[in-house]
Amino acid sequence: MGYGGDFLPAAPAMIHPVLPDCIEITTAPNPTCAVVFLHGLGADGNDFAPVVPQLLRPGWPPVRFVFPHAPVRPITVNGGMRMRAWYDIAGVDIAARQDEAGVRQSIGLADALIAREGERGVPPSRVVLAGFSQGGAIALAAGVRRAQPLAGIVALSTYLPIAESSIAQSTRTARSTPVFMAHGAFDPIVPQALGERSRDALRALGMKIDWHSYPMAHQVCPPEIMALATWLGARWPAA
Repeated sequence: MGYGGDFLPAAPAMIHPVLPDCIEITTAPNPTCAVVFLHGLGADGNDFAPVVPQLLRPGWPPVRFVFPHAPVRPITVNGGMRMRAWYDIAGVDIAARQDEAGVRQSIGLADALIAREGERGVPPSRVVLAGFSQGGAIALAAGVRRAQPLAGIVALSTYLPIAESSIAQSTRTARSTPVFMAHGAFDPIVPQALGERSRDALRALGMKIDWHSYPMAHQVCPPEIMALATWLGARWPAA
């Protein structure tokens, strides 16, 4: 498809004693960049893997896309049903009664996934931490706390969880990290107003936020993917 490299199929789920199982897609051998993408509530790492061909652009360096599966846990708002989730949701007002312990646990998982990329030859400065909905919330919460710089943070249809402590614990390094945020104007799950409040809070820290709003619900759309692809391409200078 003219992406400037062989497209390699997803690898089998990986087993690790600490890290979550992951789906991986590499665009060419020996990746020099990585995207760690966290899925939303009730989904798994397969959810956004089909988007990879739509994101790729000619001239990109070899990229490893990592799609981890969240742990399975009971979700209070869904009557205690067990499903994959990065943290519990207590009620329909997702900004109230937040599961701080769960959020912090998943921040640790995100950091461990980034550290593994370093062990495999991709430093944090060439890793983008991304996510949709719950996954995007963890991407923001982990991203603002980073002591080592990331190439960028992607937060789709989401918000900054445990906002007060996330802001208080943000680092000078993290505040220089570029952020791509996109939201649906008609989102009934994570209201756009909540996303906008998070955007404004991050901008108040001095973070550069590339904000996009689309006439959609809790989902992604082709113009959003196109904008994200352009933004990602700017994160990776030549290896």
